[in-house]
Amino acid sequence: MSDLPIRTVFFVSDGTGITAETLGHSLLAQFPDARLRQVRIPFVDDLDKALDAARQIREARITDGVRPIVFSTLVNPDPKSGLHGIDALFVDLFEQFIVPLEAELGQRSTHAVGRFHGIADSQNYKARIEAINFAMSHDDGVSTDGELADADVILVGVSRSGKTPTSLYLAMQFGVKAANYPLIPEDFERNKLPGELHRHRPKLFGLTIAAERLSQIRQERRPNSRYASIDNCRFEIDAAQKLMRRENIQWLDSTTKSIEEISATILQAVRLNKPAY
Repeated sequence: MSDLPIRTVFFVSDGTGITAETLGHSLLAQFPDARLRQVRIPFVDDLDKALDAARQIREARITDGVRPIVFSTLVNPDPKSGLHGIDALFVDLFEQFIVPLEAELGQRSTHAVGRFHGIADSQNYKARIEAINFAMSHDDGVSTDGELADADVILVGVSRSGKTPTSLYLAMQFGVKAANYPLIPEDFERNKLPGELHRHRPKLFGLTIAAERLSQIRQERRPNSRYASIDNCRFEIDAAQKLMRRENIQWLDSTTKSIEEISATILQAVRLNKPAY
């Protein structure tokens, strides 16, 4: 156990706080030994809310005995003024990047609250909703051949190898229409893909997983079943990998990978140049 004190990290924003958290987490990930308690304070869009945020930050300073860290994406001067003078490491993320960009582009920024999310919503919100609905409607092999033609990518792998959460993340984060199809014992007996998948081979991407991890996941769903037994998990994974090799399907071991890492690999492998929203 580290002797370092627990330090509170605040993500303060006049919008959802997603930008502050995303950038803040990327920076904090470089300090794996730090003991951090994270607090999100979104929608700080007036002075009263800013003063309440300042109160929470001061209380954390007293409780922790060390200065809190504050990642801020506040834009308007009134809320920002409510945080002046607090005893914290204050990281103004917009200030760090907007000023150099203004100088380089030769123009003033809009300083509009929630501008990024407004743009994303107007241009891509419908696409993301459609992709999420598609992923939910085409989960676990519930697809016809005609419907698969609309998919951007089709994930294949044994049951509980990470296909569904990855499909939903691709939809929510990138607007990718992802279907997923479980490889089952009948496929292994035939030693070939179901017929409808053959016609969409360029869209296929496989996920595999360590047998021990798969057994652990399946035990939570069906304790003490053959489905969850380590021997069956080893058999299914081995058969799935042999099938994917024979069919020349790109695949990735998801055991130690985050959904973000899996999704980035898939986007690169199937050459989908989708922006993150």
